[in-house]
Amino acid sequence: MHVTSEQRLDDGVVERAFLLGEIPGTLWTPGSAPAPLVLMAHNNGLPKADPRLVARARYTAARGYAVATIDAAGCGDRPRSAAAEQARADLRRAMRAGEPTEEILESLVGPLVENAVPEWRTTLDALLELPEICGPVGYSGGWAALGIRLAVAEPRIAAAGFFAGGYVPRAQREEARQVTIPLLFLLQWDDEGNPRQRTLDLFDAFGSEEKTLHANPGGHTGTPWFELEDGCRFLDRHLK
Repeated sequence: MHVTSEQRLDDGVVERAFLLGEIPGTLWTPGSAPAPLVLMAHNNGLPKADPRLVARARYTAARGYAVATIDAAGCGDRPRSAAAEQARADLRRAMRAGEPTEEILESLVGPLVENAVPEWRTTLDALLELPEICGPVGYSGGWAALGIRLAVAEPRIAAAGFFAGGYVPRAQREEARQVTIPLLFLLQWDDEGNPRQRTLDLFDAFGSEEKTLHANPGGHTGTPWFELEDGCRFLDRHLK
């Protein structure tokens, strides 16, 4: 892992940009070591510098966690495949026309998950070698499909928080039954891009004995700020 920049922020959190081969990432640490690790993922081509993700990461790090995110293939400044770009264009066209979108989403999201999981596991291996990071590991993010696959494939992940989970490919909907770690699942009741019933069905499918659903009114980006505080309390119960 090659650190490309480092700065101490006003809240005492240390922010480091890094490269791991071709994988660009950011690590926030609280200054008190060692700290449990939270993997914070994003989707739909958003960069790791997305302001909402950075705000969540800094808040979580200030609460005593190491937080890491990466630009998965096709996200941020990393090259996007022609197939993914065509699928995104087809999706926008279908949504404008009111046409079915499920098969287009399958062709877009499924390959993104398949490509992202090995990179996240490689990143996890490298991060856990750092002296300021200790286990166990949590997952937090709006990319529910990736979180499901990681929760099934990666035994080091001990708890997960998902949100915006209305669209998850068929493969991950089936895998949800194999997820048994504690879960906190956030639902925006009026999310225009994530069908409510699909989200409720996904929550029901998880095999976890401890799973909690928080539902709030509002659209996709309207998740109340207090859910971040509640999310940290969830992490405190399972990672500290």
